[in-house]
Amino acid sequence: MKWLNGYRIRLVLFGFVAAIVLGGGNRANADFIFGKATNLGPVVNTSAVDQTLNITADGLSLYLSSDRPGGFGSYDLYVATRESTDDDWGPAVNLGPTVNTPSFEGHGCISADGLTVYFCSNRPGGFGSYDLWVATRQTTEDDWGTPVNLGPTVNSSTYAMESSISPDGLTLWFESPRPGGLGGADVWMTTRPTISDPWGPPVNLGPPVNSAFDDGDPSISDDGRIFFFTSGRPGGYGGYDLWVSTRKTTDDQWGTPVNLGRSVNQTYNELGSNISADGRTLYFNSNRPGGYGSYDLWQAPIIPIIDFNGDGIVDLKDFSKLGQYWGQNESSVDMGPMPWGDGRVDIQDVAVLGEYWLTYPGTVAHWKLDETEGFIAHDSAGDRDGFVLIQNPLWRPTGGRIAGALELDGIDDSVSAPFVLNPAEGAFSVFAWIKGGSPGQVIISQTGGTGTGATWLGTSLSDGTLMSALVSSGRFGSPLVSNAVITDAQWHHVGLVWDGSYRTLYVDEIEAAKDAQPQSQPISANGGLYIGTGKGREAGSFWSGLIDDIKIYERAVRP
Repeated sequence: MKWLNGYRIRLVLFGFVAAIVLGGGNRANADFIFGKATNLGPVVNTSAVDQTLNITADGLSLYLSSDRPGGFGSYDLYVATRESTDDDWGPAVNLGPTVNTPSFEGHGCISADGLTVYFCSNRPGGFGSYDLWVATRQTTEDDWGTPVNLGPTVNSSTYAMESSISPDGLTLWFESPRPGGLGGADVWMTTRPTISDPWGPPVNLGPPVNSAFDDGDPSISDDGRIFFFTSGRPGGYGGYDLWVSTRKTTDDQWGTPVNLGRSVNQTYNELGSNISADGRTLYFNSNRPGGYGSYDLWQAPIIPIIDFNGDGIVDLKDFSKLGQYWGQNESSVDMGPMPWGDGRVDIQDVAVLGEYWLTYPGTVAHWKLDETEGFIAHDSAGDRDGFVLIQNPLWRPTGGRIAGALELDGIDDSVSAPFVLNPAEGAFSVFAWIKGGSPGQVIISQTGGTGTGATWLGTSLSDGTLMSALVSSGRFGSPLVSNAVITDAQWHHVGLVWDGSYRTLYVDEIEAAKDAQPQSQPISANGGLYIGTGKGREAGSFWSGLIDDIKIYERAVRP
């Protein structure tokens, strides 16, 4: 039903295309983000090490390596299958003794036609500690043939592993610490004119993909424009992180790598990434908590940001922005069929926009506060339900700015919610509708955790103007205070946006205050949130009035 509704919307939107005046307007910003990572579950994962996966072009077969019981050696290659991309994965099946041996077999990648599998092994007959090998089959129904070593041109006295094959089968990327690199392990590339020719001498990808630190686990998108890899370089969240480098065309150089962010990376190891052929899902393995073994297989959706004008919602304004560049190569609104586009603004982009019609991309928490009773404030965007710390909650089902609202008494009423994000880890935005309040009261705050915590949104003690005490970690960090009074018993839409350089306060969609100079990152805090009181529930900080429709975005949003 969701697909049918999206399809109906797309047809309606397409009908507007001819009526849109092309050209002009301010540049927008099309981008993509990663949704919440989820474990592939106990059917695929086990209590053993399950790692380095690769998904076929049709999305129906998943190749992985594991040291689970029942194999032929220390690590073996396995494949899990499913009937359709909407079905769950079935149990992983061992590829058998022709491919697997008592030696190590792992880190496999599969060709686009499913007839060739590349992997690394330390079996006899190689040239280094671990070599790249290849096995083929005539059809996807046949058994795999005897693996063949890629030879001394590709392999060397050092290891070669973690390969990724291009869709046309003419380029093979892999990880190796061989001489000639930039330090530690590097990503290397070997090419051949046709699939019948031998592989040529490997070439180091060089900077900016490679660095003085370990870089490996390459995976490239089907259109050859997005390159995922693992790195131990600085700027991550701990351990090994996943990074991405992009290029406009396949003839361009790779751009400066960007960390995938907290939706994917944690303080553990994230390794062995692989992107689906449609560019909508990133698979990887990690030793983070929440799995079934030391390393498990995970997946994260890749979500295009269709909110071109940055106002937080996908609507006709965004469609109009897309129409201004119809038929052109305009990256700012090109996001279909891949989330990063295909070089032309056309019906593919309208189709993607239709899928996200009237959604709020990047929203990590949304408390509508429309309840009529009870002690739970439900999060409609995720699983961060809040607990109402009120003896007799005063829900106002028809008294809100948008449907219902929660009334707080200014004495000891508040809502406690779990951790949503660490403001020091990147851009974010928070908005709320409020009515009432007094000087010195708090709308939203974060508890300390390992940091100090802060008032995200509140009122100044002197005159009830909107302020934020989310200060930078720099020596001269100070609260941001506006001149907009919000304690006048009227409804106000208030917000804080941190874009990575500046804090901006908004009142009723108007910029109320902004940092005069770029700030260092906010002080780190990983505690939960309070709605309607300060981080320590201090007397005088409790909100007296109505609070409605709180949204938190994991990106900078203009209201």
